[in-house]
Amino acid sequence: MSPSNRTGSSPLTFILTGIPGLLMSSYWMALPLCCLYFIMLLGNCTLLWMIKTDHSLHTPMYYFLSMLAVADLGLSLSTLPTMMAIFWFESTSLCFEACIIQMYFIHSFSAMESGVLVAMAFDRFVAICYPLRYTSVLTNSLIMKAGGAIFVRGISVVLPVAVLIKKMSFCRSHMLSHSFCLHQDMLRLVCGDVKVNSLYGLTAVILTKGLDSLTILLSYMMIIRAILSIVSQEARAKAFSTCISHLCAVLIFYIPLISLSVIHRFGKRLPPLTHTLLADIYLLVPPVLNPLVYSWKTKQIRRRILILLCRRGTQPRV
Repeated sequence: MSPSNRTGSSPLTFILTGIPGLLMSSYWMALPLCCLYFIMLLGNCTLLWMIKTDHSLHTPMYYFLSMLAVADLGLSLSTLPTMMAIFWFESTSLCFEACIIQMYFIHSFSAMESGVLVAMAFDRFVAICYPLRYTSVLTNSLIMKAGGAIFVRGISVVLPVAVLIKKMSFCRSHMLSHSFCLHQDMLRLVCGDVKVNSLYGLTAVILTKGLDSLTILLSYMMIIRAILSIVSQEARAKAFSTCISHLCAVLIFYIPLISLSVIHRFGKRLPPLTHTLLADIYLLVPPVLNPLVYSWKTKQIRRRILILLCRRGTQPRV
């Protein structure tokens, strides 16, 4: 069988899947998706605007929060074109090059988000364990270097994944399992040996999300030890409350990710709907919930939102 992306007059295209068992023209599914994307854009853009305009929010914690908002925007906007094309216009085909580009951006922004969560865990660690050294440790220079390192790691670690799969030949069905392109999903359609691709893909995951999750776990072990050493019960509660928003963001990101990885490895007999819904949750839910969680749990952001709402409510009518 000849490799379909190397021979033939027609270019290679993949067929994307919406939600198994759901008609492509189901607008009752397209409308909620549009609402989710709108909430994501509104929430993350509002966070970025507030952090930029309010000088009281120019602190390390909020700088890292702005990085998280950028990563969330990139992750959601990477899936937006194909998701909307499927559910609004019933367009399920995607050319090979566009699929690789989408796959690259999805995995890159996912690695960046994981890196930002590590930086935020370090911020909480310094704030609770070494409060007197907080401003001297987390300087603007260090924050800029951390942001640059997170960005470079995200784009460089995933680049070989895209290069390797671009050289592969696809001889089987071109039907993908999701509404967007993921590396694991594309790899199962490859005709030939995929050991190098699989090995590097696994290595990339271990070097990013694997190490990141262990670092976050270690940080919180030391944070919990420091909190338990505080004598005052009220001071303990106050110290722990500063971590709740970050803990929620970590759980929202890593629980769907780990679940998706497990069912890709061991859940081949599960119905396709399970794989599809977990992938959608992993890529859509964190960017929507993160701004809501931080707006609800962070006093400065909540106060800023209330001020804006009060100003708008007291504007004179023409």
